[in-house]
Amino acid sequence: MVGVSKIAVCLKLTPSPEQATVLESTLRDLNTHATRVAQVAHECGVTRNYELRKHTYQQLREAGVGSQAAQHTIKKVCDAYRTRRSNLNHGNYGPKGSVRRERIESRPITFRPDSGHPYDARNLSFALDARTISLWTFQGRLKDVPFAGSTDQIKALAEYKHGEADLLCRDGTWFLAVTVDVPDAPEIEPGSFLGVDLGIVNIATTSDGQVLAGRKLNRYRRRQQRLRQKLQKKGTKSTRRLLKRQRRKESRRSRDANHQISKRIVAEAERTLRGIALEDLTGIRQRVRQRKPQRVALHSWAFAQLAGFISYKSKRAGVPVVFVNPAYSSQECAECSYTHRHNRISQAVFTCRSCDVVAHADRNASRVLARRSQDVWDAGR
Repeated sequence: MVGVSKIAVCLKLTPSPEQATVLESTLRDLNTHATRVAQVAHECGVTRNYELRKHTYQQLREAGVGSQAAQHTIKKVCDAYRTRRSNLNHGNYGPKGSVRRERIESRPITFRPDSGHPYDARNLSFALDARTISLWTFQGRLKDVPFAGSTDQIKALAEYKHGEADLLCRDGTWFLAVTVDVPDAPEIEPGSFLGVDLGIVNIATTSDGQVLAGRKLNRYRRRQQRLRQKLQKKGTKSTRRLLKRQRRKESRRSRDANHQISKRIVAEAERTLRGIALEDLTGIRQRVRQRKPQRVALHSWAFAQLAGFISYKSKRAGVPVVFVNPAYSSQECAECSYTHRHNRISQAVFTCRSCDVVAHADRNASRVLARRSQDVWDAGR
């Protein structure tokens, strides 16, 4: 049975000034109502969709919110509380009894005026030939809102089933992120696996010896960090405007680099009819303790994003992905399997104390991951 992957197609809306005013007021009012619903959920201790609907649905309808928009507003609040509860359980807001955790738990969730709001097929429709959409607003149905998208995006919208769509406003520009269900390619039977070692100095290193260095991206991050520190220290009105223009710039650069790296890795695995072996790095930020100067580098490392990109691109290419335990992979020799902490003599050099093999440290680790993945694949199969 062929699976289905959910892919987000982000379209840029180009509304007229009048249409933009209607969209802005609608999004602002929906988020105001969502904040009120979150207040009710906090006061009543109700965060489940069906129960919260009993307390708030009628009030939303009386305030002029459409039936489908009201359902999505309640669901949006429940999802926000579910996310917060998950972060609390995982200790992302500090340990129990900490000031930060108690402050977050004691306050209801609030939504920004420009926070995204979901739509579905009942209150949003597409005219792909005319490149326009029609959607519900507080002023009635807003029709003929033009959008722009690439040829691949339009093709995906035309061929695949649509899911929910989020209306977004970023720095005055309107977007519509549409979820489409893309069928996965039939999975191949891998003859072997391509090991991928993820890191900070080298973003990804494959067992074939290909080193996808992160030196350029790391230099850019350090430069952006120094610029932010300089502007924040100055604190004038012009520096605040510049900081506003600079925000999300670094994350876009990192996202683009991860897309390019993931494409190259998946293409190589597809070409050679191999699977991909990745490290299971779940919870690494909580496990690893770093000195203060190294914490910025660790927490700006977008390893989960890169692994996600590799996973969904692999599904579309029919390449199996296996996540293996990375414990001691940097200390284990890929030739003789001898493991010792003194094998890794530096960040870049690995020397086995048993068989005297000298290798690039990240390449050796990726070969260890490739060998372990075969055992995981055989056990799962």
